[in-house]
Amino acid sequence: MAHPRIIVYRSGHERIGEILKEMNCPGEIITARTSEEFEELVPSAEIVFGWKIPPHLFRHARQLRWIQSMGAGVDDLVSNPDLPPTVMITRIVDQFGSSIAEFVFAELLAHVRRLDRLRQQQRDHRWEPLAVGTLRNQRIGIAGLGSIGQELVRKARAFDMVVYGLSREPKPEMVDKAFSSDQWILFVQSLDYLVITLPVTEKTRGVVGQQVLQAMKPDALIINVGRGEVINQQALVDALTTGQIAGAVLDVFETEPLPSDNILWDLPGVRISPHIAGPSIDEYVAHYFVNNVERYINQEPLNGWVDRQRGY
Repeated sequence: MAHPRIIVYRSGHERIGEILKEMNCPGEIITARTSEEFEELVPSAEIVFGWKIPPHLFRHARQLRWIQSMGAGVDDLVSNPDLPPTVMITRIVDQFGSSIAEFVFAELLAHVRRLDRLRQQQRDHRWEPLAVGTLRNQRIGIAGLGSIGQELVRKARAFDMVVYGLSREPKPEMVDKAFSSDQWILFVQSLDYLVITLPVTEKTRGVVGQQVLQAMKPDALIINVGRGEVINQQALVDALTTGQIAGAVLDVFETEPLPSDNILWDLPGVRISPHIAGPSIDEYVAHYFVNNVERYINQEPLNGWVDRQRGY
């Protein structure tokens, strides 16, 4: 197979194209620095390597055969009507589990050890011993047992937590108690912590809504590192304001950046981060892509292949 023409585009990450060249990525590497440049270049592209590219820019991608996402999420690509079914989509897998799990446990430890309160006492020059908790024997529920969920299970075991898991098909060999994706109410009822790692699909969009939130314990904490659309925001706001749950750590949102007037910013018990739980390190994603390009040229199965019917 001849070396393909590859268009690279991610706003603020123009260096990735140079990294690919340094890695001797097979193919003609062209970096688009603006959306206008991308739209001009994409008609001649065989491969696109990018992230969060506006869907309408693919309208004239007549020679496109494959899109490699620079992240794990591909909902914007799967739902794009301008992409014919013949275009392959791949995503980054097995690259973010460790860093996302570190983020989750940083937040869990900050919560259970009341670190925000302690830092405030330090600022106030106030010595006031606090009653703090422990993660040991606490129930953590992990919704989604892919590579990220599996890393969370491993770290939860290290903290001697009781681990529940929810997935399309139950995985009892992986967790202390396994649930299928139609058992949400049973899954959340006794949890101290619910961690969401799910992609957004037709089946997961808004699945954490009023019924699920009402079934949770009033001292439960939700952490979402999957996709914002998995949680119904209004139902979450209602649950937080009425005390149905204790709090939420949110790294992902339906609209990003999160608008400055969104009510979540000022809700008590909410901790917000700007989608940084799993940082996309340029060298890592470039190495992943180079490996996939070599597989593509050799007509081998690609890593991270997306089933467009399932949505991930």
